[in-house]
Amino acid sequence: MSLLSENVIPGNHGKTFETDAKSHDDLSLIKNAILNVDGIKDVIINEEEYPKQFTIHTTKIVDVKSIEQEINKTGFHAIPKSLFSL
Repeated sequence: MSLLSENVIPGNHGKTFETDAKSHDDLSLIKNAILNVDGIKDVIINEEEYPKQFTIHTTKIVDVKSIEQEINKTGFHAIPKSLFSL
């Protein structure tokens, strides 16, 4: 594991996650949960993709596990996508 795979680092790129949530209300619930994590700047949800995706931008280095734990509290899951598209 590396700094890039285990953390969301500040910058324009952010980190994209996939989730098992399907409805707009569920995605909003996840977004609000993520915004509670210290260092999160914004969350951009892409409802056009399947599975649903969201991109997180931060103001400081944020551990992926802390984001996943906050999302798990909502009853949903999130998995970070790979660093580089294949």
